[in-house]
Amino acid sequence: MADTKREIERKYEGPAASEAAVPPDLSGVPGVADVIDKGITRLDATYYDTADQRLAADSLTLRRRTGGDDAGWHLKLPVADGVRDEIHAPLSETVPDRLTALARSRIRDAELVALVRLATSRHVHELVDGEGSPLAEVSLDRVRAERLHGGADTAEWTEIEIELADGQDPAFLDKAGKHLRKAGLHRSASPSKLAKALAETGSRTKPRKHEHAEPVTAGDHVLAYLRAQRHAVIELDPAVRLDAPDSVHRMRVATRRMRSTFRSFGNVLDRAVTTPVAVELKWLAGELGVDRDHEVLTERFTEALDALPRPLLSGPVRNRLRAWSTARGGDSRRRLLAVLDSKRYLDLLAALDRLLAEPPLREAAAAKPHKVLAAAVRKDFEKVAALVEHALDLPSGGDRDVAMHEARKKAKRTRYAAEAATPALGKPAKALTKAVKSLQNLLGEHQDSVMARESLRELADQAHAAGESTFTFGVLYGREEQRAAVAEAGLPGTWKKVGKRAAL
Repeated sequence: MADTKREIERKYEGPAASEAAVPPDLSGVPGVADVIDKGITRLDATYYDTADQRLAADSLTLRRRTGGDDAGWHLKLPVADGVRDEIHAPLSETVPDRLTALARSRIRDAELVALVRLATSRHVHELVDGEGSPLAEVSLDRVRAERLHGGADTAEWTEIEIELADGQDPAFLDKAGKHLRKAGLHRSASPSKLAKALAETGSRTKPRKHEHAEPVTAGDHVLAYLRAQRHAVIELDPAVRLDAPDSVHRMRVATRRMRSTFRSFGNVLDRAVTTPVAVELKWLAGELGVDRDHEVLTERFTEALDALPRPLLSGPVRNRLRAWSTARGGDSRRRLLAVLDSKRYLDLLAALDRLLAEPPLREAAAAKPHKVLAAAVRKDFEKVAALVEHALDLPSGGDRDVAMHEARKKAKRTRYAAEAATPALGKPAKALTKAVKSLQNLLGEHQDSVMARESLRELADQAHAAGESTFTFGVLYGREEQRAAVAEAGLPGTWKKVGKRAAL
């Protein structure tokens, strides 16, 4: 088994650190009642990566460490500046399969090699409050780095590390940081010991080509948006594997954004090249969506039941809903993990990398962004306009439901196109994005109600076949009809507001 821990820490360095015999005295930091000397520990860690340092390029670290109270394998995933999630696995001779899987979106089919060995002498002091509860640990680390792959250089340095205790306010690190700066220290420029070791032994991890170039042309802006979505898929991969909240939905949205961008900006990127990639993105979105809509409906019905007065609850409706939800769940989790480990998924990631490294640019890609991007967004908006106007002309019923659903899909595409264009077009595109999102949400609420009513009929049929009361499902059906009616009534006003933001 592997355990996950949120690690919030800061590293400091400077001449004062190198000259220190013990960690700086932080007894004067507000809230600190006592400083406890925890002694000196010797740590021996070997860091693994691909030969071309794919993990380091994305600020991930994978190590096998002995010594201390957490000996074992550690995979650290960046969350924010100074914040990482550390996944721990027991000590073994080879990299645990689960940690390899969590890094799969970066490693792909490459081999992991022992990259750097760090030997650290760590003198730790624990900072506690008036009740004896830990606030943080401050350590003086004397580090010796030995390059194991790509060279044989060594390096030595001393740094101060302060790590927040579980459950404490990160603002405490700001207070401690003031004292450390007064002691002659400054924040380390390296985000991790591995990053510093690579730099000190003569191998700085290079950013990916084009990643940080400022967009100039229309093509630059479209590619920047696509890179952000590609990065989101790769970054969310371990979160999906760990079943982190909302991670599946967010990855699915990233795939949709890329597919939508290929369609909206076909005058920038050659569709003959992007279409096969879009097909694979649709496949991935479909796999990510298995049971997702069902889960959303289950949550919707549960909330609706919770809001019903007791007299309107008739029969074992919660048991019926639970059985319906469980029957649909199946082994979708196992299936999704298999998808993320599949050759097809890894081939898709490789195809995205190739497309972004050598983009199939058309003539319009070299043009100034305002004209090209604005024209593409307007074209998408015109399609939305036609669909919304058509829906408004129809009476309530099945035909209008279909028309509103089609308008929702086109509204989503327009929103993503406006998002991609916002860095170039500025406030008008940002305002349009916000307005179209409100339209998308309204149309989405209507579509959710349509789907909910279909499922409620299914639930009622199952209850009837089992000899149970169907009354409550009828009540919920009626309330879903009301929610749809409210959405339909709000469409003219929402559409009018969107129209005011259409000029680019």
